[in-house]
Amino acid sequence: MQTLKAPAFLFDMDGTLLDSTANIELIWGIWCARHGIALEHVLAICHGVPSSATIAQVAPHLDIATESAWLDELEVANCDGVIAIPGAAAMLAGLPADRWALVTSATRPVLEKRLRHCGLPLPARIVSAEDVSHGKPDPEPYLRGAALLGVPAAECVAFEDAPAGLRSAAGAGARLVQVGGNAPLHPDLVLRIQDWRGVTATGEGNGVMMILPQGAQR
Repeated sequence: MQTLKAPAFLFDMDGTLLDSTANIELIWGIWCARHGIALEHVLAICHGVPSSATIAQVAPHLDIATESAWLDELEVANCDGVIAIPGAAAMLAGLPADRWALVTSATRPVLEKRLRHCGLPLPARIVSAEDVSHGKPDPEPYLRGAALLGVPAAECVAFEDAPAGLRSAAGAGARLVQVGGNAPLHPDLVLRIQDWRGVTATGEGNGVMMILPQGAQR
C-alpha cells in the first residue's frame, strides 16, 4: 500500500472523477457536423481545456462566446454515457469538505449536471471555466483552487488525467497524480493510478491522507 498526505487535494473532473469521453465526442461531433469541421481535429486538442479554447483554435472565424454557450446547453441537456470513475464516490465520501476542491475546465451548469447525474458530491470549493481568465494548461485554475482552500499550491496534491491539466497543476507547483492512461503524461508524476477502486481517503489533523493500492505506479 502507498500513502499520500497533504494539507489539501485538488481534483480535475472529466476523466478524473467521471468518464465523459463518449459524451464529449458525441457533443463535439454534433457541433462539428453543424459547422463542417473535421471531428478528429477537435478531439486531438479538446480534452482538459475549456471549449472556448478549442473553438478558438479550430474555428476562429466563429463567435466564440455564442458557440461556447451553444455547446454548454447541449452538454447540460445530454449526459448520455457520462459515468463515475469506479471507486470515485466512495473515495470522495471520506474527504473533509474543507480539504478538497474541484478544478475543472467545465462551466458551472455542466459540472453540476454531470456530478448529479453520476451521484458524486458537489464540493464546497469549485474552480470552473467562468472563474479564471486563463484556463488549463495555464496554472491559474490550480492556483485559484489552492487559494480557495487557504493552502499554497505547492503543498497540494492534484489529480488529473489530461496533458493540459497536468501542465496546469505542475505550473502551479502542485504534486501530480495521473488518473488513467496507458503511460505517464508528465515527467513529474508522483504516482499513476487507473481508477479509484481500492483507494481510501480521510482527514488527518489539518490535512488529508489517501491510501492507494499496490497497483499505483510511478
